[in-house]
Amino acid sequence: MATMLDAVIVGAGPNGLTAAAELARRGLAVEVFEAAGAIGGGARTEELTLPGFRHDPCSAVHPLGAGSPAFTGLPLARHGLEWLHPELPMAHPFPDGTAAVLSHSAAETAHSLGPRDAGAYRRLVAPFHGRWETVAADFLRTAWDGLPSDPALYARFGLSAALPAALLVRRFRDAKARAMFAGLAAHGIAPLTGFGTGGMALIFALAAHAAGWPVPRGGSQAVADALGSFLKEQGGAIRTGFEVKRLDELPPARAYVFDTSPTALARIAGLGDAYRRFRYGPAVFKVDYALSGPVPWASPEARRAGTVHVGPTYGEIGAALGAAHHGRDPEVPFLITAQPSLVDPSRAPEGKHTFWVYGHVPNGWKGDATEVIERQVERFAPGFRDLVLARATAGPPELAARNANYVGGDIASGSVAGLRLLIRPKLARVPYATAHPAVFLCSSSTPPGPGVHGMCGHHAARAVWRSLRAG
Repeated sequence: MATMLDAVIVGAGPNGLTAAAELARRGLAVEVFEAAGAIGGGARTEELTLPGFRHDPCSAVHPLGAGSPAFTGLPLARHGLEWLHPELPMAHPFPDGTAAVLSHSAAETAHSLGPRDAGAYRRLVAPFHGRWETVAADFLRTAWDGLPSDPALYARFGLSAALPAALLVRRFRDAKARAMFAGLAAHGIAPLTGFGTGGMALIFALAAHAAGWPVPRGGSQAVADALGSFLKEQGGAIRTGFEVKRLDELPPARAYVFDTSPTALARIAGLGDAYRRFRYGPAVFKVDYALSGPVPWASPEARRAGTVHVGPTYGEIGAALGAAHHGRDPEVPFLITAQPSLVDPSRAPEGKHTFWVYGHVPNGWKGDATEVIERQVERFAPGFRDLVLARATAGPPELAARNANYVGGDIASGSVAGLRLLIRPKLARVPYATAHPAVFLCSSSTPPGPGVHGMCGHHAARAVWRSLRAG
């Protein structure tokens, strides 16, 4: 007779591995099953273009990674994870060659926005500056999971965080600050008029001032490998190349924890239409480049930044997000780009570079956005195309095939429009629990949502632990 496990984890992305690691270190018998040939999910690194060029097929820069309570609570550095910090976390260039910057320093960031908005930015972040650990612990969770550790700070942050970015940017008088803030909010891939998009921008800004927007040495695979190594040290096991289609294919366990989409969980666990109202959001079209040299940005600040936002004005960013949300083809996309080889020479042969970029497109879109993306990059980096040695493109169908959680190419694993960032996968006091008492969900489809931070897995592990102790 098979030995009864305490927990089986389905899916070895950052959240599944975090949940497994936290349960294993509590002394539980844990085994992870992953359909792909290697662990990682949205945190993998592969040679997508040419030999020696190491690309991240999904996530590359991790604004919420280095300061994640889940990751800082685990000895991941001892297991090989090293965060590398570019000189500037993010730059937002403009056609005249200048740029707004998101710096480690709130003062430098404010200064880059110009004299009319520097004070407004300082006033916006000042109440929370230096208090990242409290803000992260209270907001990177479901809002109804007990009292916040600092109710006054929570309420003050919430007053700004609940606002749409479209309202929050009214604090600023000039185009630079409004554009930079819109670019931060656009990481959520939702209309800027949506509830909570201002909070998304604010938390990304605070993360940069507290812990930076780093890249892992060697690529995002280092995050998954460190989690996997710690899990094994705690006695956990990992099986790759094992696609789970039915719950009865898994060994007997007291709990089953899914790092999958809600619809996949319902199919595998036999929960029928339990998540019929769950909605997936817009997708992205992604291009990974092997370059013969660094991107020739016209802005000096962009040449020093790990992440560069391309799309100069609030209006252009809003229009690009609106097009993706309403099912229209991209014409002038807003781009989020990353240049990890600036701080990690191991990512490319000597003198060469890797470059990562995506623009927003409708869910399931089957077109080719390579031309409009490269035209947009060329606006701010003339001569960029002359440096391209090879490119690897991935639209929504390819992204969904690469990672089953990205349904229709939705890298957020569920729409964040309206209240859906707060209420995911559906309204419930414990969103990680399901109608089956032994089945739980820990993917980015649960609070606090997308990103390589492990917090969904962290909170799901707590829910599983409480359930097993009660049982």
